[in-house]
This record gives sequence, structure tokens and C-alpha cells, in this order.
Amino acid sequence: MKEYKVVAPKLGFRNRFQQFEDLLNQYSREGWVVRSISQGWTSVVFERDKNR
Repeated sequence: MKEYKVVAPKLGFRNRFQQFEDLLNQYSREGWVVRSISQGWTSVVFERDKNR
């Protein structure tokens, strides 16, 4: 079974790319995989196996 997480990143204007990369890496370490990134990076959908 899968579980999903929707995140609305608050990146600001300074170091926006680095902050976005750090956010993706943080969730990746927790086992999440990116399934969708909305236009303008307003939300990111992550997925992972629930029974890990």
C-alpha cells in the first residue's frame, strides 16, 4: 500500500534553488519519492510504501 504527502514549500527569494534541492533531499532520505511538482513549485507530491 502507498501513502502520499503533499508539501507546499516556502522557499522565499534567496537561495531558492538550493532550498528546493534541500527539501527534496530531506524527504528522499525519509524514503519519499517525488511523484509530481506543480508549475511554479507551489506544491510537491511525494509517495512511499506505507509498510516499509
